[in-house]
Amino acid sequence: MSKFTLIATAAMGMEALVAKEVRNLGYEDVTVENGKITYKTDASGICRSNLWLRTADRVKLKVGEFKATTFDELFEATKALPWGEILPLNAEFPVIGKSVKSKLFSVSDCQAIVKKAVVESMKETYGISWFDEDGPLYRIEIAITKDVATLTIDTSGTGLHKRGYRYLHSAAPLKETMAAAIIMLTNWHPDRPFYDPFCGSGTLPIEAAMIGQNIAPGFNRNFASEEWGIVGKKYWEQAITEADDLANYDQPLTILGADIDHKMVELSKNNAMEAGFADLIDFKQMQVTDFRTKDEYGVIVGNPPYGERLGEKDEVEEMYRQMGKTFQSLDTWSVYMLTSNENFERLYCKKATKKRKLYNGDIKTDLYQYWGPRPPKES
Repeated sequence: MSKFTLIATAAMGMEALVAKEVRNLGYEDVTVENGKITYKTDASGICRSNLWLRTADRVKLKVGEFKATTFDELFEATKALPWGEILPLNAEFPVIGKSVKSKLFSVSDCQAIVKKAVVESMKETYGISWFDEDGPLYRIEIAITKDVATLTIDTSGTGLHKRGYRYLHSAAPLKETMAAAIIMLTNWHPDRPFYDPFCGSGTLPIEAAMIGQNIAPGFNRNFASEEWGIVGKKYWEQAITEADDLANYDQPLTILGADIDHKMVELSKNNAMEAGFADLIDFKQMQVTDFRTKDEYGVIVGNPPYGERLGEKDEVEEMYRQMGKTFQSLDTWSVYMLTSNENFERLYCKKATKKRKLYNGDIKTDLYQYWGPRPPKES
């Protein structure tokens, strides 16, 4: 197979960002739907997509799509797909599944039928009746939505939010993909100061550093498709070399992360060290009301406590009030806060320039955006 159809999956509300990233990689035949972005590439696109997509959850190889309202239809259509061109003789190919608003609603039965159909297809290709499945992983997914079955293989392995630097995290960590999305929705540029007053395990500052130096988010991790014959080692080596060449390791950055909890500050420092930014990002223990700076045209990005736990609401809302007063004097700065608290603007005492709805896991949140003035152009 020389041409592939890929599906980059996305959290609700982030599809447009993922689509933009896909187009920035040079892939133009892009279709955007709820939760997924479909596009065509060659083999190198599998490597580059996994290495570079900051806001996607996974990259899947689309094998086929067809209508299936009976188990016979599902079996025959699955068997007819070119599994032997994709899966090697020793492939490990577990099948996972989901079904939404479809006649074939039993996921376990659908998985079993797909597995059997793939085995029958492989028997015809390789002329044998037993497969040891002791080789590279090809995780197949059968997803049926409104009687349309889509068969894919996961090229990523572990989800793309696992960058490889966050071995330790706070109790309610912000996903790396969500952190990258928030930063990409701001007006921050690498030549401007970046401040996160609620850094937790350091995800926002670390993702900012990766974006600021144009470091591929998947550069220091592994992917399932690295072992696939249809991709080949050559394309992975080329993609990694390209990522290294495009990184701007000499880009100076002014990034500060702060937290009221000294344990979180130490956690952030450890994660920044794992990411290779120990000397690039500053972390301090302090309250949001302690922030003072002489810098101008900076960007504040935060994921503060939401006050959803019992007994926390009053304390959190008072903190929002104090934060608004503290940031009042930063008249050249831009502020971006993610919270589920629908009274945020009233508590902060300022109407947002713009709001963007995002889902932080299962929690519906808004990114409140307060745009500061643009820095003056250098003469």
